[in-house]
Amino acid sequence: MDFIVALAQIKPKLGCLAENCTLVESAIERAVADRADLVVFPELALTGYFLKDLVPDVALRLDAPEIARIRELSRHVAIVVGFVEVSDDYRFFNSAIYVDGGEIRHIHRKVYLPTYGLFDEQRYLARGERFRAFDTRFGRMGMLICEDMWHLSAPYILAMDGATTLVCLSSSPGRGISEDESLGSTAAWQKLTSTTAMFLNSRVFYCNRVGYEDGVNFWGGSEVIAPSGSVVSRARLFDEDLLVTRVDGGELRRERIFSPMMRDESLSITMKELRRIEKGRDC
Repeated sequence: MDFIVALAQIKPKLGCLAENCTLVESAIERAVADRADLVVFPELALTGYFLKDLVPDVALRLDAPEIARIRELSRHVAIVVGFVEVSDDYRFFNSAIYVDGGEIRHIHRKVYLPTYGLFDEQRYLARGERFRAFDTRFGRMGMLICEDMWHLSAPYILAMDGATTLVCLSSSPGRGISEDESLGSTAAWQKLTSTTAMFLNSRVFYCNRVGYEDGVNFWGGSEVIAPSGSVVSRARLFDEDLLVTRVDGGELRRERIFSPMMRDESLSITMKELRRIEKGRDC
């Protein structure tokens, strides 16, 4: 089926939960006005990224009023949004929820927490422990949060679990210069999203944030990638944007017939060889 996705490339304020909730609600209203069926926000859209000791102050339970408001808004459009989740045993997670029809349909807790260079997530956050695809009215999907996508096994697991659309929420800062003197992190992400889509015959919705935190600039460039790996649409660099794109449902069918990589993928061989490797390391 065809549907319309909106990637809300917003500029959250660090630690300002109330202001960010207002910002998210405003973007949802714009997406609804543009007749979007699904709106996707960046990683930690409700809180900002470099939280450090602010993590406990902005963390939300799934029954928090802020989440209840998003659930209410999802009666008009499906919503994917990132935030800090606190569990009953007071662990804090970099989480994303998929909300539709007033209900939380799926939650993903970021598994791979970067702790190198600019990043220090594992010092403040607990890691998730699973990757699961889930059913939506737009087909089967899987969610990844930024660093998750840089580990090949993560999108592979979701694809083998039946996901035909991968949704990646990101807070990618600008780093490095590529060979053509463009921003290095931009070039790297664009290669990654395209290659992942092509190898897994899956759509990729990549939503990155913009703005500054502690002198670090987030570059945006959110994009919708077709199952062939080609770019369907791309948001502006460094500026807020609402990228509204019609998704061609037939394109997935055509690509999987033309280039049936997932049809020919052998999960049994993969599992057998991974067990062999694991056994060898244990010996």
